[in-house]
Amino acid sequence: MKLFLNGFILFQYLIAQTPIDTNTFKTRPYSLHFQNTIVNQYKPGFSAKYSGINSLSTEEENRISVTATFYAGLRLWKNASVFVNPELAGGEGLSQTLGIAGATNGETFRIGNPKPAIYLARGFIQQVLPIYSDDTKEIPKDIDHFKNEDFNQLSEFLPDRYINIVIGKISIADYFDDNSFAHDPRTEFMNWALMSSAAWDYPANTRGYTPSAVIEYFSKKYECRAGISMVPTTANGNVMDENITKAHSITFENVFNYHLFHQPGTLRLLGFYTTTRMGNYDLAVLQNPFNPDITNTRQYGRTKYGVVLNAEQYLSSNTGCFLKLSWNDGINETWVFTEIDHALSAGISIHNILKNSDDNFSVAYALNGISEPHRNYLKHGGLGFMLGDGNLNYAPEHIVESFYKIAIKKNTFYLTLDYQFILNPGYNKDRAGPVHVFSVRTHVRI
Repeated sequence: MKLFLNGFILFQYLIAQTPIDTNTFKTRPYSLHFQNTIVNQYKPGFSAKYSGINSLSTEEENRISVTATFYAGLRLWKNASVFVNPELAGGEGLSQTLGIAGATNGETFRIGNPKPAIYLARGFIQQVLPIYSDDTKEIPKDIDHFKNEDFNQLSEFLPDRYINIVIGKISIADYFDDNSFAHDPRTEFMNWALMSSAAWDYPANTRGYTPSAVIEYFSKKYECRAGISMVPTTANGNVMDENITKAHSITFENVFNYHLFHQPGTLRLLGFYTTTRMGNYDLAVLQNPFNPDITNTRQYGRTKYGVVLNAEQYLSSNTGCFLKLSWNDGINETWVFTEIDHALSAGISIHNILKNSDDNFSVAYALNGISEPHRNYLKHGGLGFMLGDGNLNYAPEHIVESFYKIAIKKNTFYLTLDYQFILNPGYNKDRAGPVHVFSVRTHVRI
């Protein structure tokens, strides 16, 4: 792993020397992009009254993660394209990404093996259907260099109103629950409770991808989209359930773009509904009050649904803030993302602090909670796929994250220093901590 990491650090340096042109709009029939992110996280030890199988380790830890993604796109015919993203990932999160609902590194997964692996992250077809009228004008649609998902588009001219259809293997979070200040763990906040609206148990395999179909409508002031996705056969699984009539997830979102005091803002309203072979918290405790196992209660027909409010507002040309509120019913087990049933997060982001520097300072707070059936299950010693201390003295999980990011080479090579403060990891006052996590992140993109 050390040799692998040293090789990637050298690769980052060489990539950063590659000249790029981000000022000229050109329509090309293809696109080729690349990103590489390395995150090194350190956690000092802390004290706790007890620990369980899925607890955050009380010992000092130092963990490294590496991801590298190639983005290749090709125009098939007018306004239709195909995209393929092979990806390499290695390393692991703190305590194998166990013991904290708001896990500290959005680049790591719930996979115990730190050995680097290559897999197909995305592979999909996209068809754009322009909507023309007498008053519409074609405008250039180009790459936003700060968003990885925007690497999966071709530069082209489009009217200000159009429909977009996507079919294939994708990350559903590329299309839903966007936020200009808290969405991408490769360039913004790294904590899971900040990179997404945390109670949205969004459909994905273990690494965050799933076959889906999405249809979107775009205009200047309004957007809406809907998607249907496959879900895994087991909670946090990597094998997708092919019984689509009984196992799938539906997501829909309305987006309103507006101006407040001459500054742009966006309000997003998201809803989701998932049905699959889930287990039930109350039934698991009823079957075995002393050692409940939710996997013994799984059956088709169980559901999980919820809502999200996601708002962002620019305060000036270089400063903005955000607020996210999310909730799910919390009756049946968490299936995909993380064990959070209701959440609040808010933060502020300031860009270009130093003169003539491409830098960013951001700070945010996240408050995570779980439903009463979920609490009771963990209290009786039950295990989720991320949490399980053997007991639970419930308290909400509090997280504060701040980071400073600066461009070593603008639009290409970034260095981030990050700090996270966590109180009551896994919702347990008996293991309150606090926990301190210090991170260094390097990120290259071309």
